[in-house]
Amino acid sequence: MATGWAGDGAVQEQIDATVKDAIQRARSQLPRGESLERCEECDAPIPEARRKAVPGVRLCIACQQAHDEEQQAFSGYNRRGSKDSQLR
Repeated sequence: MATGWAGDGAVQEQIDATVKDAIQRARSQLPRGESLERCEECDAPIPEARRKAVPGVRLCIACQQAHDEEQQAFSGYNRRGSKDSQLR
């Protein structure tokens, strides 16, 4: 049941679009190509087990953790916003 100016299914369309955007963003960040033997950030050796487990790996574990923490700081932005967030 839609209310106001929203058409039937508008909420589901917004949810679907948000999920689709998140999937595209995650896929674009997947490593590609040959795994490196040394980290491209700090030049530390990347263990063979990591290179086999993560095809296309570019960073050592420490640098990857730092990169992931940095990405988390920016991932909370909802460009579409929700009705509740707009009312606050």
